[in-house]
Amino acid sequence: MKTVLITGCSSGFGLEIARYFLARDWQVVATMRTPRADALPPSDRLRVLALDVTNPDSIRETVEAAGPIDVLVNNAGFGAASPAEFVPVATVREIFETNTFGTIAVAQAVLPQFRQRRAGVIVNVTSSVTLRALPLIAAYRASKAAVNAFTESMALELEQFDVRVRLVLPGRAPDTRFGDNARAHMHGLDHEAYADLVKEVFARLGDTSAPITRAQDVAEAVWRAATDPSAPMRIPAGADAEAWAADAH
Repeated sequence: MKTVLITGCSSGFGLEIARYFLARDWQVVATMRTPRADALPPSDRLRVLALDVTNPDSIRETVEAAGPIDVLVNNAGFGAASPAEFVPVATVREIFETNTFGTIAVAQAVLPQFRQRRAGVIVNVTSSVTLRALPLIAAYRASKAAVNAFTESMALELEQFDVRVRLVLPGRAPDTRFGDNARAHMHGLDHEAYADLVKEVFARLGDTSAPITRAQDVAEAVWRAATDPSAPMRIPAGADAEAWAADAH
């Protein structure tokens, strides 16, 4: 029976990914900053561990507690909508600490066992916004684009050890808590200089007729990345992400 370790499982994509693998008889190590007993249904194939991807000691302790794993899914992350002029550099650092450096650090922590066994898969969940420039998310987009670049180069290094590395690029997912988690980090949205742009962007986000991404779409894409050796390096997840990926070619 194979084991997957997933970061950011308290809600949204991570929670659905954990459910998806559990339903397919995998051992699941679901991690989150503050473990919740009710986050996932009880299962003898499930362990819920605390993990702060910005804390090196937390990463080391969690990877040691998890033991041998077959797949790592780096899903933990957050974003914030702000004009680039007003987003505090401290917030930019916080976004990169979680989205970029956290992803890299967790990958580095599991790579020795993958390399030594000459087996394993790393799936990094980034975003389809890396495929198209959009306003108000400069820091978030940059943090995810950096992971794309890091992942693609890392994949070339690890081919010799039969370790696969893939990217999953979700689109807009209004049915997750992503927006709620971002609110505390938003700045400058009420500045008069950007009022018209902010209004336009949020009107587009609120368009219920536009294609969206469901958490299930992301879980399915991660499953494909983890289990299908022929899967492409970048896998868009969701109708909107698939359309953007098609336009990018």
